[in-house]
Amino acid sequence: MAEHNELGIKGEAIAAEYIVKKGYKICHKNYRYKKWEIDIVALKDDLLIVFEVKTRQSEFMAGPEITVTRAKQKTIVRTTHEYMLEYDIDLEVRFDIISIILNEKTLEIDHLEDAFYALL
Repeated sequence: MAEHNELGIKGEAIAAEYIVKKGYKICHKNYRYKKWEIDIVALKDDLLIVFEVKTRQSEFMAGPEITVTRAKQKTIVRTTHEYMLEYDIDLEVRFDIISIILNEKTLEIDHLEDAFYALL
């Protein structure tokens, strides 16, 4: 497996642990619809929260959250719509980003609530 894939898997595991410790109930990890994916879907306070997890080894160029482009946001929103249809969910949705910097010396977690909105 490519090194960046392994880093992403580690980052998603760290994010899942963080989310649970913060009182969220994880419903799904790596939900797929066609070629699209949602990293983590969770519930808290009658909200459906969709997490995009971005993991990098450093913030050399910019934080990992910068890579959640407008196009990526649209695919997350579309995939969330399909998820809600498939599981017959009628809740308010919030889109969060968990940004992780992970290397031999550092573990930094930044949780950006309401990181973007479902504007297509």
